[in-house]
Amino acid sequence: MFSVTSSQNPFYAIRFTSLMKVRTTLKKGITVPSLLFIIGVCLLSAVFPQLANDTLNTVKNFIFVNLNWVYVWSVTIFVIFLVYIMAGKYGNIRLGSNDSRPEYSFFSWLSMLFAAGMGIGLMYFSVAEPMQHYSGGIFAGKSPVGRAQSAQLYTFFHWGIHAWAIYGVVGLALAYFSYRYRLPLSLRSCFYPLLKDKIKGKWGDVIDIFALCSTFFGITTTLGFGVVQITSGLVMLHVLPESSFLYQVIIVGVLVSLAILSAVSGLDKGVRVLSNVNIIAVVILLLFVLFAGPTVYLIGSFTEGIGTYINSFFTLTFNTHVYEENAQSWFYDWTILYWAWWISWSPYVGLFIARISKGRTIREFVAAVLVLPTLFNFIWMSVFGNSAIWFDMHEARGYLSKMANDPDGLMFEFLGYLPLTEFISFFVVAIILIFFVTSADSGIFVMNSIATKNAKVSPKWQTIGWGVLLAVLALLLLNAGGLAALQSMTLITALPFSVIMLLFLVSLTKALMIDRDYYEKDFSSTTIPWSGEHWKERLKRMASFNDRASTEAYIGTTVKEAFEELVKEFSANEINAGIKEGKESHSLEIEIRYDRINNFIYGVTCESKPVAEYLLSEENLPGSEKEMVYFPKSYFGDGRPGYDVKLFTRNELISDVLKHYERFIGIISEDKNGMFVSSDANHRFR
Repeated sequence: MFSVTSSQNPFYAIRFTSLMKVRTTLKKGITVPSLLFIIGVCLLSAVFPQLANDTLNTVKNFIFVNLNWVYVWSVTIFVIFLVYIMAGKYGNIRLGSNDSRPEYSFFSWLSMLFAAGMGIGLMYFSVAEPMQHYSGGIFAGKSPVGRAQSAQLYTFFHWGIHAWAIYGVVGLALAYFSYRYRLPLSLRSCFYPLLKDKIKGKWGDVIDIFALCSTFFGITTTLGFGVVQITSGLVMLHVLPESSFLYQVIIVGVLVSLAILSAVSGLDKGVRVLSNVNIIAVVILLLFVLFAGPTVYLIGSFTEGIGTYINSFFTLTFNTHVYEENAQSWFYDWTILYWAWWISWSPYVGLFIARISKGRTIREFVAAVLVLPTLFNFIWMSVFGNSAIWFDMHEARGYLSKMANDPDGLMFEFLGYLPLTEFISFFVVAIILIFFVTSADSGIFVMNSIATKNAKVSPKWQTIGWGVLLAVLALLLLNAGGLAALQSMTLITALPFSVIMLLFLVSLTKALMIDRDYYEKDFSSTTIPWSGEHWKERLKRMASFNDRASTEAYIGTTVKEAFEELVKEFSANEINAGIKEGKESHSLEIEIRYDRINNFIYGVTCESKPVAEYLLSEENLPGSEKEMVYFPKSYFGDGRPGYDVKLFTRNELISDVLKHYERFIGIISEDKNGMFVSSDANHRFR
């Protein structure tokens, strides 16, 4: 029907062509290879689950045994790097332009960060991991108290700063290059200082394909295991008669539908609201278990656990158990598996954290990502894990220890020793459901972002499509028993990505050095604008506050005359300059236009600031009858902070413009600054 209409009427042909162009934002070079690999691996895992699992498990075990040092050193370097830049000279650099501010409140930001970073795993392992450490493994020869202390220490280690440092490295690199350099929110952008324009080609596509596949595998396996725990809980609560595949299909269908609805609503609505609700529910549950359980024991064990963790930090970080043959297998199955798991999840979590972190300073970002979630994890694991251990020692008579290898039902068995068991169990199921939805909706959002190179607006069918694919493949693998194989595949991808993350650090270090040098480059000694001439006029201006009218008059006369004289002289020297009203009201700016680099801009605008109350009545200081003072403030095209220029005469203002122009010429002549001054570099990816 369209072909007939378009052949008869050119207008309909144009409309049809436009519809064909905008109906999808997916990039074929990323999406097609990724889907082929994802579907191929999932089908192999579903059709030949045992063969796939054995093969991938063999590869995983080889990596864990022979290359575990790569994970140990990588994670250690991530922690050291983030602590260094948080405490050092780069901490004040903002993730965005110098005047950008955060898009989300601190609470909403932290809620979304936490929901994406830990999700269902927090509910799944909060009782299971401490109980497994306590009931067996390398701690079996210790006393019950010693086993309890070791269980808490290693749970802290696996869920603490090291895990969040992995997420922080990817999130920081993505946020910095996306918002500071105006590059796409894509892993390929993190290589810009190293690869430059090559990130637009095949190398960039390979990086994004890797990120998309890793994200999909990680979310699929997590959702699959999450459904098993939800079903187990509902069976124990007698909501479902059995844990059959039919009920799992129904649960996945309902929850993924909610996740799609949340993702379609966008970050500002669905994802943010669900994350806020989730963190509030989690805190309520935490407080209930704290006060309904062995409160004094929990507070004391948490306090002691923090001290033990701090004292053992470096030993834990570098310990490979190479001198303890009996501990080697445990080390591979726990610590190395965790580092691989966090690394494999970092493209997804890092992308999501970066997306919500625009406007934060590097110091604020790193401090929040490393410290706050870590502290919450420690409190959470102490309350749930230590409560379970205490009940096992005093009331359960070892029953919870016997269930340690059944993490799906262990949480609900543990809740049986608390008051209001049935109500709290339903509440826990509700939290797991919300975690399921928040993990899925943020995952859908991230996958679509990768596949579209961070397109701002995408058709809703794309969001729905990612959700449906997640649900179908998760259920396929769950039914066929292929989730374990996919989990092994996910862990294998962590090895190459750990190397990629180390390159992120090299790239980020190079960019931060250039960034700091660019904004702190000083003026030459010959450009000081004031020689002492016209000092009486300068003193008169110092001794008075300006109102709006006088400030606007200054801009309309002195500034305008200085700019006009400069433009005339620039033109005489064949420099293309012009004057125009700035973006701000009551402002003028002189602009020198270029084709390949950012234009040079020097502007002056009318700014205001409140007068301190004590100045209103101070006799020996220039007084003001008004609470606001107005002044002309300079601003620049590259976003550097301006300053008050009210004391400048026309010639001094001309001198000030020229000193910035001299600085500009000096900067653009250095090849290393091309990332900052090139307009092509800043805008070519939009």
